[in-house]
Amino acid sequence: MADSISPASARRIALAAQGFGRPRPDAVGTRQLNLALERLGLLQLDSVNVLERSHYLPVFARLGGYDKALLDRLTFARKAPYREYWAHEAALIPLEDWPLFRFRMEDYRAYFADQGDPWLKAHADTIAWLRAELAEKGPLPASKIERDAAAPRRGSWWEWDEVKRGLERMFRVGEVVSAGRTNFERTYALPEQVMPPGLWEREIPRAEAVHRLVERSARAHGIGTLSDLADYYRLKTVDAKPALARLVDEGVVRPVTVPGWKKQAYLHRDARIPRRVEATALLSPFDPVVWERERALRLFGFHYRIEIYTPAPKRVYGYYTLPVLLDEALVGRIDLKNDRKRGVLRVQSAWREEGVADAVAERIVPALRELAAWQGLDALEVVDRGDLARAVAAEAGVPLLDAG
Repeated sequence: MADSISPASARRIALAAQGFGRPRPDAVGTRQLNLALERLGLLQLDSVNVLERSHYLPVFARLGGYDKALLDRLTFARKAPYREYWAHEAALIPLEDWPLFRFRMEDYRAYFADQGDPWLKAHADTIAWLRAELAEKGPLPASKIERDAAAPRRGSWWEWDEVKRGLERMFRVGEVVSAGRTNFERTYALPEQVMPPGLWEREIPRAEAVHRLVERSARAHGIGTLSDLADYYRLKTVDAKPALARLVDEGVVRPVTVPGWKKQAYLHRDARIPRRVEATALLSPFDPVVWERERALRLFGFHYRIEIYTPAPKRVYGYYTLPVLLDEALVGRIDLKNDRKRGVLRVQSAWREEGVADAVAERIVPALRELAAWQGLDALEVVDRGDLARAVAAEAGVPLLDAG
C-alpha cells in the first residue's frame, strides 16, 4: 500500500524542493547562485523584457536582490559552467548536463530528415558556409556573420533570415552550441571551440540519459506525477515511464497517494517535508512552480494562463502577470511593467484569488518595493485595475491611477 501524503504536505514538499521556505542569505554571491541553480536544474529563457528577462526572476524570488552580472558570468560567458539548450524550452543547464540531451539532438536530426525539411534541402550550401565561417572566425552572433551570396540578408537578425534559420537548425541538432549571449542575442560556436575536450563528443544512451533527467526532475519537484516529472525536461512519457519505474526499483522515489490527485504521485527520497513554508515571492510566468499549468491547479487551486499572446481586448488579468506566492498559497497575480525611463515600477493590475483578503497587500507591497530596488527603480505606481489594486495602492501610500 502506498503511503498517503496530504495535499497541504504535498504543497510544502513541492515548494521546499524548489528552494522556498529557506532563510535568505545575507549576501548573494557565486556560491549562493550555484546552489540555487543546482536545486532548480535549469532556468527557462524568454525574450519578453517588459519587467525583466525571465531567467533572472526565479533566482530573485528565492534569494532576493543580487547582482545580475554575477549570474551573467555563470551563464552567458563564453566558457561558463552553464550552457543553453532546448531542455524545457530554451533553457540554461549545467554544462555537464549537455550530453544528456544528445538523444534530443538526434530526434531533431531525424525529424528534419523525416519531414524532408524543404529549407534544409534548398540551403545545404548555407549550412556548409556557416560551418566554415565559424571555423574560420570563431564564435559569432547571427547579426555579425557576414552575408554573401550564400546567405543574403533580409532584415535584422531576429527576423529569421537564412543565417538565423541555418544556425537554429544547427543548434537544435548540436552541430553548433551557444557561446553565451550579449544583449540577449545568442552567440554561436562550433562545440570544440567553447566546450571542454571530450564533453561535446560524449555519448550517453537514450535510456540512461532519460533516467538521469527524470531523477533530476523528481528531485526538483519533491513530489509529482509521471506527467509532472516528464514535463520538466519536456520528455515523452513513453520514455519517462520506464525511467521512473527504474527509480522506484532503486529506491530513489517511492509511490505515494495524495487525496484529490487523480494520478499516482511519486516522492523523492531526499524530499523535505517541512511543517510550514514561510515565503513571499513574485513568480515569473516561467517559474518552475507554475509553468506546468495543470500541476499549479492541482497543487494550489490556481488556474493560470499567461496572456502575452492574447489580444489586449481579450486579456483578463494583464500582459505579464506574476503569480503571488505567500507562504504555501498562490494568493493573486500582479501585472508589472518596468518603466526604465521614468524609474518607476508600474502595477498595471492587481488581482486576488477567491477568498483572499485585502490584508495580503501588507506583504505584497514590501515585495514590490524590494523588486523595484533590485531593478534600480525609485518609485511605485498602481493602476486602478483589478480587485486588489486599491488595497495595494493604499498600503503603498500612492494615488490610484485611472485605468483608462
